[in-house]
Amino acid sequence: MSNLLKKNEFYLVIVIFALVLFLGITTDQFLDPGNLLELFTSYSFLGTMSAGMLIVLISGGIDLSFTATATISQYVMSTLIIEYGGNIFIAYLIGAGVGVGLGLVNGLLIHFIKKHPLIITIATLNIFNGLLMYFTKGKWIYNFPMWFSDPHDVMVFESAEGYIYPITLPLFLFFIIFVITALILKYTKIGRKIYALGGNKEAARRMGFNIFGLTLFVYGFMGLLAGIGSVSHALIVQTVAPNAIVGKELDVIAAVVLGGASMDGGSGTVIGTFLGVALVAIISNAVILLGIPSYWYQILLGTIIVISVSITAINNKRNMKKEAEINVA
Repeated sequence: MSNLLKKNEFYLVIVIFALVLFLGITTDQFLDPGNLLELFTSYSFLGTMSAGMLIVLISGGIDLSFTATATISQYVMSTLIIEYGGNIFIAYLIGAGVGVGLGLVNGLLIHFIKKHPLIITIATLNIFNGLLMYFTKGKWIYNFPMWFSDPHDVMVFESAEGYIYPITLPLFLFFIIFVITALILKYTKIGRKIYALGGNKEAARRMGFNIFGLTLFVYGFMGLLAGIGSVSHALIVQTVAPNAIVGKELDVIAAVVLGGASMDGGSGTVIGTFLGVALVAIISNAVILLGIPSYWYQILLGTIIVISVSITAINNKRNMKKEAEINVA
């Protein structure tokens, strides 16, 4: 029990359970399977990007440019499939390729300029957004090919009443990406090296880790998932706009931090991030269903982040104190 109380995921489950119970009692719509599927489908693209942000934060870095990366990936993908055609696999391949390329740009700049990733990615956020507006003139894209506009349901469930509940491709990919991310972090050498890099970069360097390669992997992976998430977003809303994703940085970072990832690096879990995404999505849905002004979403989210970070800091302080006592003994 004492170990359970130290885990951030334990408190997240309690908060989520309390919210679900409250919304189930106060609203008729929340527990409806259709509402839940629509809710998590709409947040699947942010969930996809949160898996990339988890890797970045564990490594001791941060990326604020991923929304600009996603938007550029959307525009390039949309322009190419409208002009030359293709299929949904090609659409995701284009988005992922552009995302990886821009992510690697971040990795190269961070490694060679040797400034804090926060500064570098704020700079690339502005550069990417500026270039995007220059080349697109802020144009919205609507006229997708028919194959892109058709439903992309991976699985469909039918209730006894005849209602159809589809598991869409964006939602399916969200789950698959979380499984892959968990496998990378838990069962591969590069995953263990990412944790070590975030825990102590200098120690990792002295152990002979390829810091350059790890940095490229971390930010390339973030770019990859930003590109994939951008295509999922386009599938969900069927439009591409220059400001549709930019500004969602807080939601993604909040989900990962709520899941227990440290801004100092070296810690974080996939299950915690999944629960963080679920909590952010539920809070957003609660504000709508209860008819609360939208600014309360930001207030609630900010408050929960402060509480979560405080709990993590207290637990870390306790662990450091115990380690010091053991060393003295």
